[in-house]
Amino acid sequence: MTPPSPSSGATIRATAGLRSEDAPQPLKAALWMIGAIVSFSSMAVAGRSLSSELDTFEIMTYRSFIGIAIVVGCGALWGTLGQIRTDRIGTHLVRNVFHFTGQNLWFYALTMIPLAQVFALEFSSPLWVTLCAPLFLKERLTLARLLCALSGFAGILIVARPAVDHFDPGLAAAALAAVGFAGSALFTKLLTHDQSITCILFWLTVMQAAFGLACAGFDGDIAVPSPALVPLVVLVGIAGLLAHMCLTKALTFAPASIVMPFDFLRLPVIAAVGMLLYGEPLDIWVLVGAIVIFGANYLNIWTEARGRRQSVTVS
Repeated sequence: MTPPSPSSGATIRATAGLRSEDAPQPLKAALWMIGAIVSFSSMAVAGRSLSSELDTFEIMTYRSFIGIAIVVGCGALWGTLGQIRTDRIGTHLVRNVFHFTGQNLWFYALTMIPLAQVFALEFSSPLWVTLCAPLFLKERLTLARLLCALSGFAGILIVARPAVDHFDPGLAAAALAAVGFAGSALFTKLLTHDQSITCILFWLTVMQAAFGLACAGFDGDIAVPSPALVPLVVLVGIAGLLAHMCLTKALTFAPASIVMPFDFLRLPVIAAVGMLLYGEPLDIWVLVGAIVIFGANYLNIWTEARGRRQSVTVS
């Protein structure tokens, strides 16, 4: 398992890569990406269905408690519970505030705008990482990175097409969710220097369970899902972790430049799901904007990979 962050999922796609000593295995990567696409799509559909009885804080609360059970169970099975530490608790806290905020906004956006728009705007998360990495990770903001980010934001405008005289809270939530996921990914990268996956996941689920309880119980009333929706609550909890596990496994078999095109298939898949289940129209401009965002992300990955190859050649 890997630290989940839808988010973060988008950023892992842009920053992770295959180990240099391994030969790419695109078929295996594609099979794992099918699992990621199914998991992300299932979580979106389940999250929208749960909104009929639960608010986003309640969904996050139940999801986090399921996550705690999974992490503790897997940690006990694999003997990694001893890796849970408290020496970077402040960084864990900041990371999980970003993720909790982004995930809540994501679930809220699912109920407000077409699923395809939510997923398209989520693809912008790596662009925010590109712009913010110099501040948090001391990485250099090159001209190529800046141009890729600006191109990606042009794609965001095409997807959202914001009206001057009208504010759409659903679009704003989806766009801000991508920012939350980017912040989560940046601090996850800082934590992976000396914190294990089990440690990161443990504090993710525990802290978000506490955040969820505090926010959901602020009004003194935490809704309990009806028996019919309990399987969907479990599905959301499992799918969130499974999606990123599949994504990360795909990246162990092929570099991001190969994996990312497979991940982009999430958009037409979720657009078809939205059309079949909810009667959402297929908006050509959402697809056009998503292609622009995807192109900017892919160009950024290609530029970085090319730069590393040239550096290795020179050395």
